[in-house]
Amino acid sequence: MGTRHFEIRDAVHNFIQLDEIERQVMDSDPFQRLRHIHQLALSYLVYPGATHRRFEHSLGVMEIAGQIYDVVTRLDKISDDVRDDLPEPGTLDHAYSRSLVRIAALCHDTGHLPFSHAAEDELLPDGWDHERITYEILRSDEMQAVWRSLRPQPDPDEIAKIALGPRKIEKLGIDLSFSAWDGILAEMVVGDSFGADRIDYLLRDSLHTGVAYGRFDHHRLIATLRVLPAVPSPGDDGGDAASREPQLGIERGGLEAAEGLLLARYFMFGQVYFHPTRLIYDQHLKDYLKASLGAGRFPTDVAGHLALTDAEITAEMRKAARDTGVPGHDPARRIIQRDHFRVVYQRRPDDTTFDVRALYEAACEKFGDGNIRYAGGPKRGGADFPVRDRDGSSVSALSLSHVLNELPVSHNQYIFAAPELRKEAKGWLDRERERVMEAAIATQVEDETNTATQGGNDTNDEVKT
Repeated sequence: MGTRHFEIRDAVHNFIQLDEIERQVMDSDPFQRLRHIHQLALSYLVYPGATHRRFEHSLGVMEIAGQIYDVVTRLDKISDDVRDDLPEPGTLDHAYSRSLVRIAALCHDTGHLPFSHAAEDELLPDGWDHERITYEILRSDEMQAVWRSLRPQPDPDEIAKIALGPRKIEKLGIDLSFSAWDGILAEMVVGDSFGADRIDYLLRDSLHTGVAYGRFDHHRLIATLRVLPAVPSPGDDGGDAASREPQLGIERGGLEAAEGLLLARYFMFGQVYFHPTRLIYDQHLKDYLKASLGAGRFPTDVAGHLALTDAEITAEMRKAARDTGVPGHDPARRIIQRDHFRVVYQRRPDDTTFDVRALYEAACEKFGDGNIRYAGGPKRGGADFPVRDRDGSSVSALSLSHVLNELPVSHNQYIFAAPELRKEAKGWLDRERERVMEAAIATQVEDETNTATQGGNDTNDEVKT
């Protein structure tokens, strides 16, 4: 808990306050590296203002996480049935928990690869993602020196639990246990419903892309957040709700602000994150990195990770775009010269994901894998969380909100073709669509029938044996 305070001007939050401890973490090499990692990869080629970085986003997440902590730990706002789980305001435990939340928020993105999410899925070994690298950074010699210099000295495992959350820690097979309070702290930073990460990226991405749909009343939302007993969703008989861990919820008066957040997310996926040109640039970037990186993978060791930023990749990509003999020349040229693949098919209202994938595979057979790309996919819409109703009871948000019940899944799926094949590929897909889908369905039915028959034969063999 530092005594001196500093402030940083910010486009979203006006001023962000830091204490001495947070300033030292911010000045570390792993965090300063985030100055050179674009928040939205190559989105600036579509939205010229989208040049913001993970650096300022992480500062914003820290600011919001601190606000959430201060609101939900006020004694007059704490529910009696969860009061014992929270440290008493004014105590050292309370101050230490607040410091952990803010440091975890500050560090939660340190493991991001160059260009953030654009090429993560296929360019790391199995079992690795940016959260796993974040965990390794928090425990690295680089950060251990920072932790040792701080008073009180934070536990990097405690920071990691909050920065990654229980589901990710479990998925990565990291041996860390969570108390109910640990889970609440993690929700403040990376929670699906009200995490500071989500709140800041929507506001920040909306501002820098110039897309108004990402804005919502985050002040009202934060002011009405509470720690509440977990409640079952409508139709969920998942046992005794009283036995579940408490979680972040909201007062009834803030429900519309929560609806606004989820609507903002839905609209931002359609307008920004799944914009077709943005998606195809991600594909070209992925193609370039596969060809140019050693073994087609990013390094996972901390030193190798910290040595790579967007700056190094961009410099090499510009060289590759000019030299036909360099690995990755074609995708590099397409990015630098804006000669990207064009949309030849967009998911239609009556399509399923299976239909679009079948069309993509058929187009690859017709025109060659190198000339066709697919991008997009469904994105879950709604969420559920506890709401303290006006009579003091805690109920499911889905039992009160028609908006959350009706919020659709965002479907944005596209097939792209090389520019010189655009007209031919589009015409072929329009003509062959019905035939391709019928053939794909017939193949799927045949496969399912064969699987069922094989299963029956296996069962009979077991009986005979």
